[in-house]
Amino acid sequence: MSAPTLSVASWNINSVRLRMPQVARFLAENAPDVLCLQEIKCMEHLFPRQAFVDLGYEHIALTGQKGYHGVATVSRIPLRDYARHDWQDNGEARHVGVELLGPAEGLVLENVYIPAGGDLPDREKNPKFGQKLDFIGRMTRWSEGIERPTLLVGDFNIAPLDCDVYDHKALRKVVSHTPIEVETLGKLQAAHEWVDLGRKHIPAPERNYTWWSYRTYWQGKDRGRRLDHMWASPDLAAKSTGHTIAEHTREWEKPSDHVPIITEFAL
Repeated sequence: MSAPTLSVASWNINSVRLRMPQVARFLAENAPDVLCLQEIKCMEHLFPRQAFVDLGYEHIALTGQKGYHGVATVSRIPLRDYARHDWQDNGEARHVGVELLGPAEGLVLENVYIPAGGDLPDREKNPKFGQKLDFIGRMTRWSEGIERPTLLVGDFNIAPLDCDVYDHKALRKVVSHTPIEVETLGKLQAAHEWVDLGRKHIPAPERNYTWWSYRTYWQGKDRGRRLDHMWASPDLAAKSTGHTIAEHTREWEKPSDHVPIITEFAL
């Protein structure tokens, strides 16, 4: 008997209600077992739950707020709503954790939307930047206590490697690629020995972008950044068999500025 498989997708959708047609198309074409969405931008009672049920994704865990942020995990396989951490320490809806059941029983899936951090990489002059670093610091302390196989996915809003951006030198002072952000994210990764699945399967320095601004994309400029990530506990990472970036979705009508990433596992 072959080992059970699992596919998990993650996508900053930039308003789930606005882009439900794109989500439906992606699910029809790729059929991941689980889809983690960030920036759903709606209250929980306004989430298009029935649309997902109709597509076969009847197991849903989410946390939302009006007009901003919000994350949702939808699944074809059973799950148990597990946790919601306020790593922002201000009540914003940025995390939902679930425990998968069925063939993937025991696997914990953490869906997170790390703050963007504003435009100025200075904690004193830009409180949002400090909040971003503190958010990751709280995640780091949380990571130190993880004891179960865990998959951490979402929009991290940081491109850590030189080759994760279109121009390392030009972006060193731009929020999402500054040295202090990269260092802070590195401490988070070390806290649980997280394995970066994007770079396990698409090794550096291969091109691996997940985000392009609306302005430069439509100018035909490939000014991308790798802001979306999937990290796994070491034992779980060893079971990953592939990782893909659905870059073509950026060309769909009314797209998100992010594209989905998908990882497959042999459990």
